[in-house]
Order: sequence, then C-alpha cells, then structure tokens
Amino acid sequence: MADPSSYRPKPGQIPDSPGVYKFRDEHRRVIYVGKAKNLRQRLASYFQDLAGLHPRTRTMVTTAASVEWTVVSTEVEALQLEYSWIKEFDPRFNVKYRDDKSYPYLAVTLNEDFPRVQVMRGAKKKGVRYFGPYGHAWAIRETVDLMLRVFPVRTCSAGVFKNAERTGRPCLLGYIGKCSAPCVGRVTPEEHRDLAEDFCDFMAGRTGTYIRRLEKDMMQAAEDMEYERAARLRDDAGALKRAMEKSAVVLADATDADLIAVAEDELEAAVQIFHVRGGRVRGQRGWVTDKVEAVDTAGLVEHALQQLYGEEAGDSVPKEVLVPALPEDPDAVSEWLAGRRGSQVSLRIPQRGDKKDLMVTVQRNAQQALGLHKTKRASDLTTRSRALEEIAEALGLDTAPLRVECFDISHLQGDDVVASMVVFEDGLARKSEYRRFQIKGFEGQDDVRSMHEVIGRRFRRYLQEKERTGEWEETPAPTGPVPAGTADRAPASVGPASAGPTAPFPAAPAPAGPVPGAAGAASEDPAVREEPREDDGRPKRFAYPPQLVVVDGGQPQVAAAKRALDELGIDDIAVCGLAKRLEEVWLPDDDDPVVLPRSSEGLYLLQRIRDEAHRFAITYQRAKRAKRIRSSPLDDVPGLGETRKHALIKHFGSVKKLRQATIDEICEVPGIGRRTAESVAAAFAAAAPAAPAVNTATGEIIEEDDGGSRT
Repeated sequence: MADPSSYRPKPGQIPDSPGVYKFRDEHRRVIYVGKAKNLRQRLASYFQDLAGLHPRTRTMVTTAASVEWTVVSTEVEALQLEYSWIKEFDPRFNVKYRDDKSYPYLAVTLNEDFPRVQVMRGAKKKGVRYFGPYGHAWAIRETVDLMLRVFPVRTCSAGVFKNAERTGRPCLLGYIGKCSAPCVGRVTPEEHRDLAEDFCDFMAGRTGTYIRRLEKDMMQAAEDMEYERAARLRDDAGALKRAMEKSAVVLADATDADLIAVAEDELEAAVQIFHVRGGRVRGQRGWVTDKVEAVDTAGLVEHALQQLYGEEAGDSVPKEVLVPALPEDPDAVSEWLAGRRGSQVSLRIPQRGDKKDLMVTVQRNAQQALGLHKTKRASDLTTRSRALEEIAEALGLDTAPLRVECFDISHLQGDDVVASMVVFEDGLARKSEYRRFQIKGFEGQDDVRSMHEVIGRRFRRYLQEKERTGEWEETPAPTGPVPAGTADRAPASVGPASAGPTAPFPAAPAPAGPVPGAAGAASEDPAVREEPREDDGRPKRFAYPPQLVVVDGGQPQVAAAKRALDELGIDDIAVCGLAKRLEEVWLPDDDDPVVLPRSSEGLYLLQRIRDEAHRFAITYQRAKRAKRIRSSPLDDVPGLGETRKHALIKHFGSVKKLRQATIDEICEVPGIGRRTAESVAAAFAAAAPAAPAVNTATGEIIEEDDGGSRT
C-alpha cells in the first residue's frame, strides 16, 4: 500500500486548465483515468486525509504510485481523450460496462454489389446499415421473413450466391418469391440495390409511404379485375403491418430518441437503453457493472454515453437522448454527441408526457435487470470463493489463488506440436490473457519436454519484464550520490525516490500547457528521466505472475514444470497437475496424488480450467494443421500477395487448372506480368505433384478446390 503523499505533485506544478489525468500503480500500469475542468482542483481532492475519501477512492490512491496528466484546450477534448484512454488502457478502477458485442443486429450489407440482409453480431463494419439491437436473433428472422414478401432482397451467403450464379438456378427463396434472384439476372444490380434501400427506409421508420402505396396498387388492381394481383398486394400490406406490430408505437411518429435508465446500489449498477426510431422501439440492450470507483448516477450516465456513442457516427447517434440525470458538464457532452452525429443532439431529462412514461418503463427494466443479476451473482460469488478456498486448502497454499494459469500440449501424432496458456482470475476466464505457443526446441512427440519448454518460455518473459522495470533487483538502493556511469542502469522511473528498491517512482507531472501527442511530460529536473515509451500502462503480455500454475497431466508433467521454474530461480509460484484418468491432483516431489471429493467445487473449477486449456490448445493445433493442408505452391512465389493469388484462382477456377496453364495464359490475368507468371510456373514445376487424397469412408478421390486445399 502506497502513501499518496509520496507521489503528490508539488504545489503550483498542476495547471488549472482542463485536462485528463492518469494514476499508475507500482508496475506502471494505468489503474484510473479521469477528466476535469480544473486539473489543480480535481487532483488536490485525491490528496486529502485518507479518512475523508470514499472507500473506493481511498483504495485507488493507495494502490497508485504516480500520477500524470495531459492538458487540453476544451472540455470536449477532455471527454474524447478520457474515452480513448479508458478503451486503450482498460483501467481497473474505472467503471467498465460489458461490451454489447453479443447483441444481434439486423444488418444490410450496402457495401456489396448485391446487398444482403442478415443477422450480425460483433463490431460494426463500414458500409453496413444496422438496425437494432434485438433481444433475440429469432425476432430478427421473423421480421425479415415477413418483409421479404414486399422487399425480396438477397439473404443467402456468398457461397450459395456463387453456386447459383454458376448453375443458373436460384435457391428456394427465388422460386417462392422471397428473393428477387439477382444471382441469375432476374433483376439488375441497380434494381436490387433499390430494393435494399427501400428495405432500409422501412426499417428506419418511414413505413406509411410503402403501406399506402401497396393499398393504392391493390385498389387499382381490383378495379382492373386483376384479383390475383390484388390479393397478393393485400397479403403484402398485411405482412408489413404485422412486421410493424412487432415494434410497439410509444412516441410521436417522427421521434428518434434513445432513453437511458440506471438502477444502482452501493456495489453495482444496471443500465438499460431503449432505442426509439420513428416513434417505435427498434432495439433494447443493457449492461451491469461493478462500481469500482466512487461515481454517482450522473457519472454512470456519462460513462454509458461514452460506451454507447464513442465509436458511432451519423444516424447511429439519435437526435434526442433522454437520461435520468445530466452529466457533470452537459454542454460538453452534448457538443461531443453533436460532433459524432454531425448535427444538433438534445441531451435532457424528460419531465412530463409520453417520454416521461416511457422512461419509467425503461427504469423498471433496469431495476429488474439488477435484481436478476444479483440473484445469479450471489450464487456465483459464493461458489467461486468456496472453490478457491478448497484449492488453497488442498494444495497447502497460504492464500486463495486469485490468478491461475493452466498449460496444455496438443499435437497430432507428433506433428504441429503446440501449447496453450489460459488464465482464470477470481475463478473467471480472462480470455484477453490467453496465449498460444509453438514448440520450437525439438521435433517430434514429447509432452514432458514440451511442457518444460513452454513453462520456461512463459516465465522467462515474466523475468524479462521485471528486469526491464527494475522490480526484481534485490540489492538495496544507494543512499548517497549515484556513482558515475551507473545512472543508465537504474530503473527507468521519474520523481523522488520511493520507500524501497522494488517500488517504482512517481511519474513526473506535465507542464502547464498543451502537450501534443503525449500523456504527460517529464519534469525539468535533470535527475528525472522519462519512462520508456513502451512502458505506457497498457496490459502487457506475460507481465503478471500467477499464484498457481496448473498443467494438464500427471507427475512427469508437474516435475517438468517445477524444474523449469527452479532453473529460473522462481520459488514463490505453486505448481500442480490434473491427470485426466482419475482426476487426481499431483504436486511436485509427492509420490501420492491429492484426491479431492467428486462433489468438490475446487475440483470442478480445476477441471473447468484444464478443459478450457485443452479446448484452446486443440483449436490452435487444428488451425495450424488446416493451414498447412491448405498451403499451395503459390505461397512460395515472392511478391505474390493474397489479392493476386485470389485473382489467379478466380480466373482459372482451381489450382489444378492453374498448374496446367502456360505462361502466356497466366499473363492474361489482370495484374500479373510476365515475370510473375514465370515465377508462378516455376513454383508449380518445382513442386512435386501430390498424390490424390481419398475419402476412406467412401473411397472417393478428393479433388483440389479453388483455394488449393483438398476437400
């Protein structure tokens, strides 16, 4: 625990300008990012008597070992920089909402020649129009199924589309009228794009025009006694109305707004968002977060706005944002939102009418989400805590292993030997810390030797990180003047000396004035040096040691892991192995295993960690094997990139036909010159023709596909 006074900036060093500040811990990791209109006043509030601080703020300032800041010109710039740093550094004491990548969207790929309607998850792509998010993917499919009667836009995958182009026969949807079949030329690319644009207009809320047009055409067909066409138009209008009914009308017809509600207690907060477009609820999502910093409702709202709109632009940011409490600086936030949208955005609290009533509904959803989360988490926390305590007791550890790393080896009969490292913190998988290894020290199958190599490589990297930052040196810090020639060997740190050789020094504060492209600057004191650029507070690979290393295997693998740690001089990390046969836990130098009860939560957690390591390893091994099988002589042609490789394959149809082509025929491919064509021909000539692959189940000879692999 650090004393905040040891790194408190001197009076007058902190400017009274707007800016963003970072607190770092003793490992130089950024643990908190904040912004302020007046940096001097805000930072002074952190260095008061600890008893007067909020418990979470007290924990943060005592965990920190330095503070630095960057001055900006406006509050809007501070908001943007704070969001960027929170995304970049992932500080542990900042409120972090769960990313909404799991929510499905209805997407229209307008960036393709023939736009496609589909369900999409994950990060948003440029040129794709999104609607939602939806609570369930089936809700999207039901809506799309109704609308394809009127807007028969393509929904098939690229493979199905190309197959239909090649055979000249559309898929089933083309035969039943739910696809305009651009694959076989029933409509032109321009006509199909117009259909996709109409589909997007309808989903965006401009519904009345299309329904009125259908009803008008229906009446005209009836007058012309085209009763079958009139009946079809009647059914089309009914389908659109049913699609509209799935989105309840809640506000005036032209209202585009997002409503945000927050439910919170002392420890956690739930945020719910309703997306209203054209007066209808078009999407809903929510997050639950731990309140790891002292933050009120206004602060939670500001964090939610950053999460929602930090990477959005244009119409994705609505004209109106309704919130339960305004942020600390609502004008700056409104200006930031307007910059993301490109036009004015209203940020306000609804006071009366339909919007106030809808906000009550959103608030009720947030309360229910928080209650449901607490019901689930109470059990989860209790179970995980009990599991970690059981592991500590069974293995004789002093404390519960809050960080556990598990290693597994995978191969196929000695080929493509790889290893995996998975990380569990507080009983939960931390996938951003997972790592993969290729065995480089030898050829062939030897799980024990492979385990020794992987453990050695992982913890050698850990020691290199400690050596680079000066944390691992055990010699006492000199108290007198530093001898000449030794300054360059000192730990790269800044500020006054700290209490011990392993504690990093506080970072130097930034000068009063804008610092372009920097996150703070070094002091003008000649004895102070700036931290190396690569040590910037981002989460580092292999930088943090576990309390427990688990290996997938029995006594030989455990002994190999322990030997690797001993060779590196590491004696403060526990090691165990979990054998698959009887689920026995093996410890180094013990002839008998530790047998945990079958009902033990500790054994279940170890099994889950081991199984995750096995899954991660075998996934990597299969990917490597598939890549090796898919390799072709084209990979060895110098200067031939993926684009021109695809052009060659597309032109000839397969690697087999390309192999038979002459140099002049290869030169006919756009972008392929004679020199490159000669290199391609030479590569195929040098490659021995592979024996045909045979499907052992059917006896069928498997031909090469158009990617050069055998299928």
